[in-house]
Amino acid sequence: MRSESESAEQRFRAAFERLKANQPQVLQRGTPVSQNNVAKEAGTDPTALRKQRYPALILEIQAYVEIADRERTIQKERRSRQRQRREDLQATVRRLQEQRDHAQSQLSSAHRAVLELLQENAILKARIEALLPPPTPLRK
Repeated sequence: MRSESESAEQRFRAAFERLKANQPQVLQRGTPVSQNNVAKEAGTDPTALRKQRYPALILEIQAYVEIADRERTIQKERRSRQRQRREDLQATVRRLQEQRDHAQSQLSSAHRAVLELLQENAILKARIEALLPPPTPLRK
């Protein structure tokens, strides 16, 4: 009976290692590691993997699951921060584009005003020249 429990534990350990390496033979790839999934991957009923019979293995599985959950949480937070940073940068880009467009509009208006003033200046100079008497020759 002892050799049967050892071989069962070996199958559970092999299944656990396959799931950790994402190389399952029974379950689909990407299946998360859990006590039930280790038993299923080993080809047994989930109730066969009991804490009373395999306490060390159960503790290893639980520790692995806890660490994997923490890593997933950290990755999720990291992705959230990256998404927030990207959204902040996109908002900055939009704000800068609006400022650029506004500045270009002001520059265009200033160019138009300068052209209008140059034309008005030319017209006024022509009027002044028309109103001035012709120059008189200097006598000696």
